[in-house]
Amino acid sequence: MATQKKIACVVGGTGFVASCLIKHLLQKGYAVNTTVRDPDNQKKVSHLKALQELGELKLFRADLTDEGSFDAPIAGSDFVFHVATPVNFASEDPENDMIKPAIEGVQNVLKACVKARTVKRVILTSSAAAVSINKQNGTGLVLDENSWTDVEFLSSEKPPTWGYPASKTLAEKAAWKFAQENNIDLITVIPTLMAGPSLTPDTPSSAGLAMCLITGDEFLINGMKGMQMLSGSISIAHVEDVCRAHIFLAEKESASGRYICCAVNTSVPELAKFLNKRYPEYKVPTDFGDFPSKAKLILSSEKLISEGFNFKFGIEEIYDQTVGYFKAKGLLK
Repeated sequence: MATQKKIACVVGGTGFVASCLIKHLLQKGYAVNTTVRDPDNQKKVSHLKALQELGELKLFRADLTDEGSFDAPIAGSDFVFHVATPVNFASEDPENDMIKPAIEGVQNVLKACVKARTVKRVILTSSAAAVSINKQNGTGLVLDENSWTDVEFLSSEKPPTWGYPASKTLAEKAAWKFAQENNIDLITVIPTLMAGPSLTPDTPSSAGLAMCLITGDEFLINGMKGMQMLSGSISIAHVEDVCRAHIFLAEKESASGRYICCAVNTSVPELAKFLNKRYPEYKVPTDFGDFPSKAKLILSSEKLISEGFNFKFGIEEIYDQTVGYFKAKGLLK
């Protein structure tokens, strides 16, 4: 007798992490349901259609702010991976563009999980932006899963792009509250900046940010400096390790709570020195004046590693693969 395939639902299938996660799930023999805002938009879903060669993959129309739209894709699922999040860094109104839809989206997905009654565990993709932003000073701080971003500081001081970390922090907190009240087995994965090759038609913004010192994109270099000033470090992981961590934690019965997924902790000047030495052909500048060369903190993945997870990719492999991907896309001169 053939055993019934396990069903995984991936919410927000078109993105960088989600499409890589879908590929890994299909390769592991899962049947996958995924939600996209517009299944008829061929440009947006072409890479997902291509993944259907690997196994059973169904696309469903759903929107984070439309409560009932997750009932069908989540029905019958064993695991639900909630990867989608509204991102709009240029927003003039983060409260309504990012924070409210992120919280509403989490609640709508979890409500559908309660209705389905088959869901064994929900894995939510949070963000290092929900952990590392605080007013502490100095260097050498080590942050783990007990740390939360200081939302009061964000909403009162409103540093650039504050809406994103605020939305990720508040959405994760809303998820924990709902999960506790409704007896849902919830795990949150907290990835750092992600790089590596992407299956998506467009280059992911996080890969663009990770590569900015090589591409020389001034706007993104300023963004990366801002990231270090706001979040305390430049912490990086390979997208594949992040996806492997999602599946590992879904399947690992003893897992519980939050898990930081970070392979490398560095700073802008340290990263520039590494890239300059490894890829001399790109002449990465290493002089940042009086910009802090040391990161304020490191994000510890000790909890994830002690669960038995191994990171496959260190900084060399992360950048070798991302540089290769950018070359293939014709994005490097």
